[in-house]
Amino acid sequence: MAPIKIFTDSTNDLNQKYLDENEIGVVPLYVIFGEDSYRDGVDITTEELYRKVEQTGKLPKTAAPSPADFDRAFRPFIEQGYDIVYIGLSSEMSSTYQNAKLAAELLEEDRITIIDSRNLATGIGILVCKAVEAVKQGQSPAEIEALIYSCIPRVSTEFIIDTLDYLHKGGRCSGVQAFFGSLLKIRPVVQVKEGKMILTSKVRGKREKALEQLINNTLDFKHAMDPDVLFVTHSMAREEAELVRKQLLEQTGVKRVEITETGCVVSSHCGPQTVGIVYIKS
Repeated sequence: MAPIKIFTDSTNDLNQKYLDENEIGVVPLYVIFGEDSYRDGVDITTEELYRKVEQTGKLPKTAAPSPADFDRAFRPFIEQGYDIVYIGLSSEMSSTYQNAKLAAELLEEDRITIIDSRNLATGIGILVCKAVEAVKQGQSPAEIEALIYSCIPRVSTEFIIDTLDYLHKGGRCSGVQAFFGSLLKIRPVVQVKEGKMILTSKVRGKREKALEQLINNTLDFKHAMDPDVLFVTHSMAREEAELVRKQLLEQTGVKRVEITETGCVVSSHCGPQTVGIVYIKS
């Protein structure tokens, strides 16, 4: 069997050490401020993104990698005899998946498996981790594809957005909603459902109350979750992510509770101080 190369896109949130150790290929999306285009996680960090938003008062546009970008990433490994398994951003949120498919069709489609995660951020990352373990176990691309598609409906991605400012700047809520949301300290709870971000509830009051609800929503499934790993993800909220991690490690029985940092593309929609929890239901 040919060696297998795992690829993903830059919204995956996995840390660079893990990506390097497991030789995972990453194809970056783009963050665009005016005439300036930056590769997500390569030319710009999340901290730099927020600084530019503060300076300009505007959110950047984001763009998918082109089919040519995927071709440049995939081609060297196809030429070296690898099979490729790519797991990327939900097709409901971006043309990234479609562009990866186009590149595969122009190369050797039967040697490139393109998987629609139906998720974003660490919801992609947790699937990539499953694929990495499957490669180590000697599974074929077809077996890995079947495994990942069996996991996709069971991935739970939920996060608390701290401010409505970024949703307002992105046109996802009105100025009036943002004003009263800020006045009443309303924090949206967002989940990924059927490949899309869905507002499921709103928590009014202190931030601690919102985080408590996020944790309790997860603990409701503590006896029905994959025991291997659970992720706490955040955008510029490391201290709170650590506190959430500690509670979940103590109360769920999951072997590993890891922290990830949300990249530029997703952060540009959610804003700073966002905290989320990602796991796979058993």
